[in-house]
Amino acid sequence: MELERGFEQLRRQGIGLAAVSYDSVAILKNFAARRNITYPLLSDEGSKIIRAFGILNTSVERESFAYGVPYPLTLVADAAGVVRTKYFEEDYRERPTLAAILDRAYGLAPTAARAETGARHVKITTTASTAVIRGGQRILLAVDVGIPPGYHLYAPGVQGYHGVDWTFSESHGFKPHPASFPTPRILYLKAIEEKVPVFEGNLHIIRDLTVGQDAALRPLANAQNKVTLEAAFRYQACSESLCYPPETVPLKWTFQLEAMDRERAPEAIRHK
Repeated sequence: MELERGFEQLRRQGIGLAAVSYDSVAILKNFAARRNITYPLLSDEGSKIIRAFGILNTSVERESFAYGVPYPLTLVADAAGVVRTKYFEEDYRERPTLAAILDRAYGLAPTAARAETGARHVKITTTASTAVIRGGQRILLAVDVGIPPGYHLYAPGVQGYHGVDWTFSESHGFKPHPASFPTPRILYLKAIEEKVPVFEGNLHIIRDLTVGQDAALRPLANAQNKVTLEAAFRYQACSESLCYPPETVPLKWTFQLEAMDRERAPEAIRHK
């Protein structure tokens, strides 16, 4: 469903989308009608293409109706058919969101779950690759920091100052991955003859987050089936003449929890 929600955005960017499955044409037609899927679903019944790509899920028993299913693989190709980026997961329940791929492959920053947080000296905006999550998704979070002219923030690894740091409250429902920072500028502090890595202007930080499975998420949801993820952003801002004390700002992302689609096709067309 996440692909369908983002399909129109892809079309506006001139990007095509198709999904390949080991399911028969009849099963895919039933699923598309039931879930109002409008992007192409391609049938690889017998898993010939899946085997050719070397992504057959060998952990599935031959006797299982699911035998033939692939490991999750997403390929981003250019107009000439040359693969420019690929995303591979070993767990069929985990896969990146469409918006996360768009940010990395095309520089289209995520816009979902947007919130602005009050902070001293800077403006902090948080977003995510999706506002609707389900168990096993690998989503993208972003923190955008507007740094006023004449100010800078210290980059991670700086000595003697407090570098930017983004941490999460411990939770069994989410697994954060390392953050990705832009390359800092090396600033020469003339008064003390010191070189330090800093960020200036607009700072865009991203990191992947693997969403836990349903059993871990359900206890975290409220009555409206929403889940809140909490984090902290720590930084030290300096002007051209003065360094201010470090600040720690709480961050929050609120997501709508979506149930997994466990409904199978009619028995007459199911995998045997």
